[in-house]
Amino acid sequence: MSGAGSRGCGSPVPQRAPWSLVAATAAFYLVSATSVWTAGAEPMSREEKQKLGNQVLEMFDHAYGNYMEHAYPADELMPLTCRGRVRGQEPSRGDVDDALGKFSLTLIDSLDTLVVLNKTKEFEDAVRKVLRDVNLDNDVVVSVFETNIRVLGGLLGGHSLAIMLKEKGEYMQWYNDELLQMAKQLGYKLLPAFNTTSGLPYPRINLKFGIRKPEARTGTETDTCTACAGTLILEFAALSRFTGATIFEEYARKALDFLWEKRQRSSNLVGVTINIHTGDWVRKDSGVGAGIDSYYEYLLKAYVLLGDDSFLERFNTHYDAIMRYISQPPLLLDVHIHKPMLNARTWMDALLAFFPGLQVLKGDIRPAIETHEMLYQVIKKHNFLPEAFTTDFRVHWAQHPLRPEFAESTYFLYKATGDPYYLEVGKTLIENLNKYARVPCGFAAMKDVRTGSHEDRMDSFFLAEMFKYLYLLFADKEDIIFDIEDYIFTTEAHLLPLWLSTTNQSISKKNTTSEYTELDDSNFDWTCPNTQILFPNDPLYAQSIREPLKNVVDKSCPRGIIRVREESFRSGAKPPLRARDFMATNPEHLEILKKMGVSLIHLKDGRVQLVQHAIQAASSIDAEDGLRFMQEMIELSSQQQKEQQLPPRAVQIVSHPFFGRVVLTAGPAQFGLDLSKHKETRGFVASSKPYNGCSELTNPEAVMGKIALIQRGQCMFAEKARNIQNAGAIGGIVIDDNEGSSSDTAPLFQMAGDGKDTDDIKIPMLFLFSKEGSIILDAIREYEEVEVLLSDKAKDRAILKGKMIPSYIINSNPEMENEEQSSPENDSQNQSAEQVSSSSQEVDLVDQESSEENSLNSHPESLSSADMDKAVSISPSEQTSNPTENHETTNLNGECTDLDNQLQEQSETEEDSSPNVSWGKKVRPIDSILADWNEDIEAFEMMEKDEL
Repeated sequence: MSGAGSRGCGSPVPQRAPWSLVAATAAFYLVSATSVWTAGAEPMSREEKQKLGNQVLEMFDHAYGNYMEHAYPADELMPLTCRGRVRGQEPSRGDVDDALGKFSLTLIDSLDTLVVLNKTKEFEDAVRKVLRDVNLDNDVVVSVFETNIRVLGGLLGGHSLAIMLKEKGEYMQWYNDELLQMAKQLGYKLLPAFNTTSGLPYPRINLKFGIRKPEARTGTETDTCTACAGTLILEFAALSRFTGATIFEEYARKALDFLWEKRQRSSNLVGVTINIHTGDWVRKDSGVGAGIDSYYEYLLKAYVLLGDDSFLERFNTHYDAIMRYISQPPLLLDVHIHKPMLNARTWMDALLAFFPGLQVLKGDIRPAIETHEMLYQVIKKHNFLPEAFTTDFRVHWAQHPLRPEFAESTYFLYKATGDPYYLEVGKTLIENLNKYARVPCGFAAMKDVRTGSHEDRMDSFFLAEMFKYLYLLFADKEDIIFDIEDYIFTTEAHLLPLWLSTTNQSISKKNTTSEYTELDDSNFDWTCPNTQILFPNDPLYAQSIREPLKNVVDKSCPRGIIRVREESFRSGAKPPLRARDFMATNPEHLEILKKMGVSLIHLKDGRVQLVQHAIQAASSIDAEDGLRFMQEMIELSSQQQKEQQLPPRAVQIVSHPFFGRVVLTAGPAQFGLDLSKHKETRGFVASSKPYNGCSELTNPEAVMGKIALIQRGQCMFAEKARNIQNAGAIGGIVIDDNEGSSSDTAPLFQMAGDGKDTDDIKIPMLFLFSKEGSIILDAIREYEEVEVLLSDKAKDRAILKGKMIPSYIINSNPEMENEEQSSPENDSQNQSAEQVSSSSQEVDLVDQESSEENSLNSHPESLSSADMDKAVSISPSEQTSNPTENHETTNLNGECTDLDNQLQEQSETEEDSSPNVSWGKKVRPIDSILADWNEDIEAFEMMEKDEL
């Protein structure tokens, strides 16, 4: 997300003029950004800013150059294997792959970035390549949303800057609107998606065959996310204004009008997912993150670009609801659109990091500073922003695909405040990218921010947005060859000129907002306040807002996270029932459950099933108590399971030319040296003979003092470990024999023992899937000597000083990475426990034997689910639990210790001789299993799948 540009304060129809970048219509006008920086941060010298800007340029060259060398004309670069990602030639990643259309996505998405970074010659070459090589008529099903913001937006951004350069007279003199013609061709290819009764587009379309035809393989979908349907107006309106073809803007406006009409009237909120035919809300939870985010963004920016007052009125109406219900400073928590006082979940996703930037454009600086600071504290703890994290700031989903939203908000806050503190924040982002994400062939997404392991992925938005915002953060006006304030940013950071607001205005701008609601005039600011109002004669204003949040991540329960009835406790009211105290035979307990909307069902097999219907609770507070009770019950059921599960480990290649920049996710072993309690093991690798390690090694001299590589299969893992240990190996890596297996698509694997005493095994043993193992084997073939580090998490590259690495990578932060490691969690179970997407909910307490890839899509085309029920089943032997059990929950006095305790990632283990038997089934105590999957699990799994 991103956007800037301004029209004159108080002017309902903009005139072509150099509008302020930050004002963006909404709420304030920068008199002098440099006059309001806080005294808490020292000004950064121009020399240091230039140095950091040059680092950004070098980083972009590293990413873009490797894409062009190793991946082009493929859509994206796979930076670990140094090759292009071509749809259909790699294992499917689900909806994430819908962004790929065999149209050189990364090149198109990077076009205007080249100009912003003053790489005009490279831009001219890139445009020629797009015109020569890119085909938009491929038989491939793509996301309408992603194709619009990345490809259509990229072509329009490239065209905008191409005509600007042509006017300057030095570059692009040959250009004759070729990119615009391609954009128009693509626009017409997307139009069939709007062939619905509502005007909301289908979520996917076949570029060659459109919708519904047998060969199209799409057109049967019924649902789309709010952002997917509501993030079209900037690109479609710009296409209409550029070409004079009004149909694009008309279709995008119709979709926005329909979403506005279908908002929940009492709360003025919208849900995450909507039926494109009936307009019914499928997912009724509402927030500012995935699935909704850019809908709000485009309402405000549509007003900026198009001058239609109704868009600002709609945005302000929604914004008032957001601040009333969703904002719990510094948090932004999803709520139910029909019961907005009831939180829908206790975790936040990374995409909401755009919202402080949008608040800057709105002019609401204080909450922007608060939320941004909270996010920054999470980043300082984990180096990156996890895909999702809980209200007590623990990792919920551990991935990080190099998202740019936090950098975007940092840029806008700096432009608004002039506070050099935000330059230091940007410097931290640069350091972390270079230290933890940089690999020889580009920058790799983080598969797990806790271990530092990588994913073979570098999304196009990383080049389109991240480098643009970081460069602009450190650049002075004279460093950019054009006036950035003459443009507005799209959600993909593509640049559209503000003069489009007065061009080809053939669309009726009837103000229809008042037809739907009675508006509160006090909510609309039509003039821009002076920064002296925002920063009232106090140079420490922004710092005073940040200061209380400095340690918020280290606190177990920040104020306002979970609403506990403290006042009623003090007044003598009885606290709610705790899961650890619950007895199914206690009539008083059953009465309390009934008040909380929880009913109890006795099953024929002796188990007890708990079902919560929030709508049946005596009050919204009782409904929250019921939700908390269900969450605690799930945590209790998983406690024994968690005790036998181990978190993922890391294999870090530290020899030339990797120098620690490649980190592979490894499965742990239930035997041997525990890397979480002992120092890591470092050594060169060598293949064992026999390769399966199932007998005495014939090459002990080759593995002596080294880390042995062994293939999975034909004997027990423990037997392999003993054989390589007897040969003198200092560690072992077992590589999966199932060709093509990968940690990207398979659950974490955990190696079990052989059922005997394994105390004699003293060396560490780790497991790599085939794809990760092949990276090491390929490195051996190319470089012969390959040294690796086996550890519980990736180590700081400062340990590699003296190696041939650019100095700024090593010296940028001499401190070792934060050793504090949050406990891993079972993402899908936690997600199931905490999701409240309807007024009726059940929670099924079961032994989870499957794992899923809990990663949001590159943009908010995700998180779609019907209102699902959940259930809790408990066996008679587990209706009570030991009161002294070391289980952290909310104390009765309201003190929050660990209510949202994160569950570990689902681990899969097995004895190697029985590859079809999982460890979860092999060793789990019978009494610890509260229920098997029942008929409710179909709905349960559907909800989890849609959450992805």
